[in-house]
Amino acid sequence: MSMRSVFLTRLLTPVSILAAAGTITVLLQGHPGATESHPRLSAVADSTSSPVSANSSASAQPAASVSATPAAASAPVADAALRSAVAQANGAASVSVTDLSTGQSLTYGAPGHGFATASIVKVDILSTLLLQAQDQGTTLTAAQQSLATTMIENSDNDSATALWNEIGQESGLNAANQRFGLTSTSGGTDGNWGLTSTTAADQVQLLRQVFTSDSQLSSASRGYIQGLLGQVESDQRWGVSAAASGSDYAVKDGWLPRSATGLWVINSIGMVERDGHELLIAAVSDGNPSESGGISLVQSVAQAAAGSLNGS
Repeated sequence: MSMRSVFLTRLLTPVSILAAAGTITVLLQGHPGATESHPRLSAVADSTSSPVSANSSASAQPAASVSATPAAASAPVADAALRSAVAQANGAASVSVTDLSTGQSLTYGAPGHGFATASIVKVDILSTLLLQAQDQGTTLTAAQQSLATTMIENSDNDSATALWNEIGQESGLNAANQRFGLTSTSGGTDGNWGLTSTTAADQVQLLRQVFTSDSQLSSASRGYIQGLLGQVESDQRWGVSAAASGSDYAVKDGWLPRSATGLWVINSIGMVERDGHELLIAAVSDGNPSESGGISLVQSVAQAAAGSLNGS
């Protein structure tokens, strides 16, 4: 079964559940009226007091950490292609990938460096909102569903701000992330959700919450997020999708020019199907001189990491 078929199958169950509760009727694909189409994260204020710096740790030597299931023949290592791809970063870059078919995983680059999330934090915001609803024994309201759709599918910043406030801002996000198993992610302060600090490994852990049953989220909640990630607008399907062997993938990208330096944060997270394997991938970077250059970087890093993992 293709990933697209899996997404559709996963989506139908939670949508039906929510519909029965009288809170949702249909998930719409595409929202031409969204305020942010691609180039800017205008609603996120920058701050010189942010703990995340575009160039901090840029000179740190990349390091790899690997893990594998006991059944795996050998643990994957960062090959020459991956080392070369990460070395092209003008600032810092890191990538983490897990093969859900084999259990093998690989993380490489910028050890100890915190990356500003930009818009990839929107997946975390929605995951937190759904976890809070589960705890309360409720489902999302129609208004929350509308905000979630535009926040994920169109990367609308006003929607993200509204839901950031609903979850309790950084305190709500941090509390949920503790339960999700994220150990190196800290919510942005003073309303700056896009300046949440994270790592590639933490983002893959978040993706595990969305795409596997070993999760704090219910199957309905997981299916709901998966459905939105599978329907992001066409100009926001770059990034880790480059590692897919076909058109089956779900992705959320983030992009942010830092006001103090003019350098770009470019990130991408998601699930891709590659040669019959389902991979969770997070590629994060900062210190990019241009948006386009940062996009090229995370795409090449994601492709190289997937190749390192499965030898293709």
